[in-house]
Amino acid sequence: MNEHQNGSGGGLAVAALVCGILGLVGGSIPYVRGFTGILAVLAIIFGIIARKTAPADKRTIATAGLILGIIAVAVTILGLICFAAVCGGLMQVLLDSPYW
Repeated sequence: MNEHQNGSGGGLAVAALVCGILGLVGGSIPYVRGFTGILAVLAIIFGIIARKTAPADKRTIATAGLILGIIAVAVTILGLICFAAVCGGLMQVLLDSPYW
């Protein structure tokens, strides 16, 4: 019986890995950060589910996806904080400008 028939969770492990990679890469790009942040959260969810349901040979893939998802969420949050700090600093400079 193959993995599609018994619902073993191997597909979720691969989905977690792919979502984690895309979330990590896109988490540092300003214009796609929101979409890839969602992918990072999905990587965490898929990784947790796949670690519980996948066979032993797919658990390492699920763990890698889970770890990448956690790192991607951290990168996305850090990017949002940096963006807010830059915008706040820019607004402060503009408001303190004598030309405003």
